Amino acid sequence: QVQLVESGGGLVQAGGSLRLSCAASGSIFSINGITAMGWYRQAPGNQREFVASITRGGTVNYADSVKGRFTISRVNAVITVYLQMNSLKPEDTAVYYCNAARSGVNYWGQGTQVTVSS
Repeated sequence: QVQLVESGGGLVQAGGSLRLSCAASGSIFSINGITAMGWYRQAPGNQREFVASITRGGTVNYADSVKGRFTISRVNAVITVYLQMNSLKPEDTAVYYCNAARSGVNYWGQGTQVTVSS
């Protein structure tokens, strides 16, 4: 089992910045089996959508809507993952969820609210 805990959400004005953190915990066996971590978001009335991901090997991927504004990074392979969000827009308002992929199973955090005011 892998547990994920997010932090760093909040309220910010448009054009501002926030940094989200996600810490993974569990047995050494579980943690070493994580192949990628990432961020998804879900706005009211919308489906959960992909935001960014980073593999154990360091390959990153971003949704087109956040390219050039968001940066995903990690510490200690896949133990802690960050999402630096700059130039935030009101349409970035959503609950942001951390995700970890291991052996074909997806693990999710509890989510953290990001609200961008216009």
